[in-house]
Amino acid sequence: MNDLLGVAVLGAGHMGADHIRRIDQLVSGARVAAVADPETDRAKDAVAGIENVSVHAEAVAALDAPGVQAVLIASPGPAHEDALLAAFARGLPVLCEKPMVPESTGALRVVEAEARLGRRLAQIGFMRRYDAEYLRLKSLLDSGRLGRPLMLHCTHRNVSSPPHFSSAMLVNSSVSHEIDAARWLLDQELTAVTVLRPRPSSHAPEGLQDPQFVLFETADGAVVDVEVFVNCGFGYQVRCEAVCESGSARIGDEHTMVVTREGGAHEEVAQDYLVRFADAYDREVQAWVDATRQGRVTGPSAWDGYAASAVAEAGVRALEEGGRVTVELAPRPDLYA
Repeated sequence: MNDLLGVAVLGAGHMGADHIRRIDQLVSGARVAAVADPETDRAKDAVAGIENVSVHAEAVAALDAPGVQAVLIASPGPAHEDALLAAFARGLPVLCEKPMVPESTGALRVVEAEARLGRRLAQIGFMRRYDAEYLRLKSLLDSGRLGRPLMLHCTHRNVSSPPHFSSAMLVNSSVSHEIDAARWLLDQELTAVTVLRPRPSSHAPEGLQDPQFVLFETADGAVVDVEVFVNCGFGYQVRCEAVCESGSARIGDEHTMVVTREGGAHEEVAQDYLVRFADAYDREVQAWVDATRQGRVTGPSAWDGYAASAVAEAGVRALEEGGRVTVELAPRPDLYA
C-alpha cells in the first residue's frame, strides 16, 4: 500500500464536503484520490486546491479511479446499497455514513453480501461511539461500578429542520443515532418501540409531528426514552443519562465558550452537528484510516447498520400506526458474532 491511503469520497454535499476537508487537512495517512457527485460542479468546489484528485459524476467511476484504495460514502441514503455492494465487489474497505441503507431489507442484503465474503469490509458512521463523552459513559457502564443499567434518558434537539424533513425522519434520521448509541452503551438489542406524539410545536412546519417522544425496550429489560425536537429554535443539543442500580451518569452538559458582556453573560450552544461532534468525526475517520492501512476493519459493523434500520422502521410504524411495535431481526451471521 502507498504511504497515503487513497480514498474515494462519494457525495460532496454538506457531509461529504466536510469529510473531504477532514481527509485533506486533518487526518494523517490518507489523501482524497477521487470524488463522485452527480453535481460535478459541487464536487469540483469541494476539492478546490487539492492536487491529484479526479472528479466523477458516477460513483462506480470514482471506485475505479487510479489510486483509490478505500471508499468513504457520504451520498444520500438511498444510494448506499449499490455503492457498498460495488465496493465489496472490488474488495475495497468502506466507511459508510448512516443510514447504512434506509430500508432494512436492503440493509440485510448488504449484511448477507459481506457475510458471503467471509470478512468485514464496512465500518458504519455512527460517530457518537468516538465522542469523548460517550466513550467515558461507555467505559463507566462497562466497568459495572454503577450496577446494572435500568434506563437511558436521551435528548436530541436541532435548531430547525430542512425543508424536506418528514415526521418519519425524526425517527429514521435523527433518532437513528440514539438507536445505535443505546445498543452500544447497553450492549443489548432493542426489541420494541412506542412513539408518543405531543402537540406539535408552533415553530414546526405545517404537517410535521415535532417533537416526538420515542420509547425503546431492550432484550434485557432496560428502557430507553428519546425526546426528539428538531425545531427547538435555539441550538443543537444531545444529552444522555444512564440510570443504573447504584447510581447515574449524564453526558451532554459540557460547557462551551461563555461570553460575558455588559449586562450579563451567556453560554454558546452549538448550532450544528458538525460543530458538536467535530472531534468525534475526526477520531472516527482517523481510526478508520489507521485500521485500513493495517488491513483491519473496526468500529460499527454492517450488522449495526442493519439493526439500526430495522429498529427505525419499527419506530416509523409505531409513529404512523400507534401502539407498541416489536422489532424483528434476522439471524445474526457468524461474521458479526
